[in-house]
Amino acid sequence: MANRYQDVYPTSPLVRSDDVVRPRAADLMSLSYFQAEPDAMPARVFDEHHVLINLKDEPHRVENWRAGEHRDFVFRQNEIVVTPAGVESGWRWHATSECIVVTIDPTKLERFTQNELGILLSQQQLLDLPQFEDADLAHAARLLLDELREGRPGSEVMYESLARVFLVKLVRKYGRERSEAHEFSQRFAAEHYKRVLDYVAEHYAGPIAVEELAEQAALSASHFSRLFKETIGVSPHQFVLGYRVEQARCMLADPTRPLIDIALACGFSDQPHFTRTFRRVTGQSPKAYREAAGG
Repeated sequence: MANRYQDVYPTSPLVRSDDVVRPRAADLMSLSYFQAEPDAMPARVFDEHHVLINLKDEPHRVENWRAGEHRDFVFRQNEIVVTPAGVESGWRWHATSECIVVTIDPTKLERFTQNELGILLSQQQLLDLPQFEDADLAHAARLLLDELREGRPGSEVMYESLARVFLVKLVRKYGRERSEAHEFSQRFAAEHYKRVLDYVAEHYAGPIAVEELAEQAALSASHFSRLFKETIGVSPHQFVLGYRVEQARCMLADPTRPLIDIALACGFSDQPHFTRTFRRVTGQSPKAYREAAGG
């Protein structure tokens, strides 16, 4: 991969935004969904990691040329292929394919895992796994796809959270330097996160106790809070507030809607509470945000 200016400067920087600004999971990965008739892709070496998740119900024949070796195998649903950056890979599929391909930037992944998870990955970062089954990781990828398809207003918080779930599970289980949190990743499956996020989306207009969220995951409140923050990066309370602010942003697009109406509709106790929280999250008051957006 090409060197950055920062990498060749003769001295280290005294201040870096990378050390201050939290990395967003959604910014370091992209997701694509494919349905393709039988075809082939020539062998190439890419600068990004690729995680291919097979969604097709029926097993089908696939060939993979990988680092000079030829594999001819039957590809089954929920089977995954991880191709780390720098590994040559080519494909031929003999039936209509249906798959998700997640592409991950290695430089951003390094920063994310170190700053957010406290994990130092090796240079290769991800295990080179030509074929394995992981229903939980596949389900996490499907949840991301579903969120993209639904395209709900104000879904940025949800997508970011699900992207974190996918990345944390991937790194915890298949990073080159494994973590003792492997057991945690198994216990708290992707479907648990989805139930919690759906509960927030349905009930954000009213009070939400952490015990209610923990119940969705079938965990004690204290255990749930710890696991949630380890993966999502914020406490359950902070997540709920962030989701409410995102919904408020959408409602502020209507210039005729009173601020107190938006505050109550988004679950804030009163307009001052709404204003304080909105300013803390966005750096602007609701009124200033509306004016800047032309409302």
